Amino acid sequence: MTEFWLISAPGEKTCQQTWDQMMVATTRNNNLSTNNKFNIPDLKVGTLDVLVGLSDDLAKLDSFIEGVVKKVSQYMADVLEDSRDKVQENLLANGVDLVTYITRFQWDMAKYPIKQSLKNISDIISKQVSQIDNDLKARASAYNNLKGNLQNLERKNAGSLLTRSLADIVKKEDFVIDSEYLITMLVVVPKTSYADWQKTYETLSEMVVPRSTNLLFEDHDSGLFSVTLFRKAIDDFRHKARENKYTVRDFQYNEQEMNADKEEMTRLSTDKKKQFGPLVRWLKVNFSEAFIAWIHIKALRVFVESVLRYGLPVNFQAMLLQPNKKNMKKLREVLNDLYKHLDSSAAAVIDSAMDIPGLNLSQQEYYPYVYYKIDCNLLDFK
Repeated sequence: MTEFWLISAPGEKTCQQTWDQMMVATTRNNNLSTNNKFNIPDLKVGTLDVLVGLSDDLAKLDSFIEGVVKKVSQYMADVLEDSRDKVQENLLANGVDLVTYITRFQWDMAKYPIKQSLKNISDIISKQVSQIDNDLKARASAYNNLKGNLQNLERKNAGSLLTRSLADIVKKEDFVIDSEYLITMLVVVPKTSYADWQKTYETLSEMVVPRSTNLLFEDHDSGLFSVTLFRKAIDDFRHKARENKYTVRDFQYNEQEMNADKEEMTRLSTDKKKQFGPLVRWLKVNFSEAFIAWIHIKALRVFVESVLRYGLPVNFQAMLLQPNKKNMKKLREVLNDLYKHLDSSAAAVIDSAMDIPGLNLSQQEYYPYVYYKIDCNLLDFK
């Protein structure tokens, strides 16, 4: 279960007392959640007007950054071709797994100096993550084009004889080349019709060279036969072949073109390998950066919302709960009982909503305590 509830409640006589009460209610008497203190440094409060405006901006920034974190992790899964273990190994924050990073969260003073105003810190984070988002689009586009072109070529060299490239199947000696009068054609014949083909190909049209057919290649359903005829009989032969359910492939032996295709495939394959390593490294580094930025935004939101709700001087305890999946409803009820004195109107809404399915409490659920969800299930594996 990698869902966390980041909550805060005002300090009783001390913040430690707030923490102890929550621990007694959620873990000591029953096993509803695993809890950690969530350390938020002494940030600059600023004016009430700024805090109210910032509260809305941070909500938008939170969902934008969550989107970028998910995009980077999902693209990592695409690049590593959905090898789940490999992907999880690379989705780290500051070199540790996400659960460890969140539960031991420490504010990064170097990246986000707390002497700056809250607005400035939020702008620094916004710029940083927008840059990651733009870089991801550019890198993904370049790599996807390369991968797409390579897949198209690979697709051409696989599949049914009716559609696949024939360049790697045929040899020069299979063809009459540079003849003014004669041409070798390639015909796909269903396996069930081999005997009919051998009996009839010489008489499908005039001017077919007797005994000129050879089986060059087979797949599950069909065989590829060569047959030599006079150029002037091409159209008639095609028509008659189609009537007999044989497929004449449009193919002319051209060594230069065939070599160019092979070289293109080798080049694309080499380019893809060259780009793969640096791309995975970039994704790994920037996933970490984006995820760290996201958790700092969560910390900012808790701080701003706690000051707006609980007032000054700043006195609240931020707490990180990892709910036990089976007891989530019970945990909500326990927290509601513990904190309903903070905001009776929220408690009343929750009481009435508890058993009304489909009641959507606006975009962000509202509780008498400050609450934000952190969901670390970042990947939709196919």
